[in-house]
Amino acid sequence: MTCSQCGSDVVAGSAVCPNCGAQQPGFGTQGAQAPPPPAAPTRPPAPQFNFDAKRWTRNDQIVGGATLVLLISLFLPWFSAGDQFISVSVNGLYHGWEYITLIIALAILVYLILCAGFHELPFKSPFSHDQLLLGGTGINFVLVLLGFLIRPGSGVGWSFGAFIGLIAAVVAVLPLGLPFVRARTGRS
Repeated sequence: MTCSQCGSDVVAGSAVCPNCGAQQPGFGTQGAQAPPPPAAPTRPPAPQFNFDAKRWTRNDQIVGGATLVLLISLFLPWFSAGDQFISVSVNGLYHGWEYITLIIALAILVYLILCAGFHELPFKSPFSHDQLLLGGTGINFVLVLLGFLIRPGSGVGWSFGAFIGLIAAVVAVLPLGLPFVRARTGRS
């Protein structure tokens, strides 16, 4: 018999060629197939981002809008001083701790955009949705109130940015803060 691969002589009944090791037709593993390769582990499909503002609750809309206004107000004049010849003003970031407010405000806005974009968020949080928003807006309110009350020096007055920032911080914390306070005090 002749090897179908290399043409060498093969003993009749041999399953493989002694020269090249090729399988011989009609012998040994005829019809047998190599085992299939192991299946690759499958991952669940990644959630797809599909923005839908209808996923926001009324509280989400209020918190998001007020937080956006607060974020903008940090760059407006908060304090001003001067006379008829010289006028100086500083923005809300004058107090270094207001950078924390800036970061938290950005985090709240990104979180709300993710909530509107995913049916189910791609990460798990140990806190509920309302707890996250109340915590962020509560911290922002305290920091903005301190920034509003602590003026840079004598002869320095508030400017419009400080009032806008304070009002925005109050509006952002109220939708979730009021029910929380009522639940703690036992009032309905």
